[in-house]
Amino acid sequence: MPEPQQPVVPSEGLAVLHLFCRLRPHADREAVTVAVKQGGDGEHQVVPFSVLGHKADLGFLAIGPDLRQLRRLQRDLQAAGLEIADSYVSLTEVSEYAKEVPERAKRERLYPTLPPDGMPALCFYPMSKRRNVGQNWYTLPYDQRLELMYDHGKSGRAFAGRVLQLVTGSTGLDDFEWAVTLFGVHPDDLKECVHTMRFDAGSALYADFGPFTTGLVAPLDEVLDEVGLT
Repeated sequence: MPEPQQPVVPSEGLAVLHLFCRLRPHADREAVTVAVKQGGDGEHQVVPFSVLGHKADLGFLAIGPDLRQLRRLQRDLQAAGLEIADSYVSLTEVSEYAKEVPERAKRERLYPTLPPDGMPALCFYPMSKRRNVGQNWYTLPYDQRLELMYDHGKSGRAFAGRVLQLVTGSTGLDDFEWAVTLFGVHPDDLKECVHTMRFDAGSALYADFGPFTTGLVAPLDEVLDEVGLT
């Protein structure tokens, strides 16, 4: 027999896989349930959510140390009759601009526990920093970038208790440089948070945003009921 494949793990933090799925006619509810249960084994977590709009029917935020286990979840969901309409790959990280953050906060960024209680509204979007002539983030001195990111973070902290932000790094892994997942108490908390933070110079001058996806976090059985998988 071939040797079992060894886990592929980050040297620090966790791997993150967002899967946005469509139901196919032969989708099997029991098989989806088994896939999610196995995908969340051990140190891994799988957060299911239903999706509003045409982009997908439901989604899964899978997070854990082993990229192979995340890939098996993707395989098993496809085998259960779900079509992967879109996806995103990233890693948890502590930003280079967060050196002064307390150790507890750093650990929460690297090893979050999801989903947060009482925050059923979700939105996801990828983003990058611009490299345009006259708007090249990567030609700014570090101290200037640090100041801009401090102001940006200050705006975000004003939404503590209303919005939880999961910002993960995807440079070299996917099409943008970061993935942002927001959990909110109310959908307008998400809207207000993103709107407010776009006025920061770090976003207004230097941020490019990808498409947004909106979802509703719930236990898997409720999500499957909402999307009509019986």
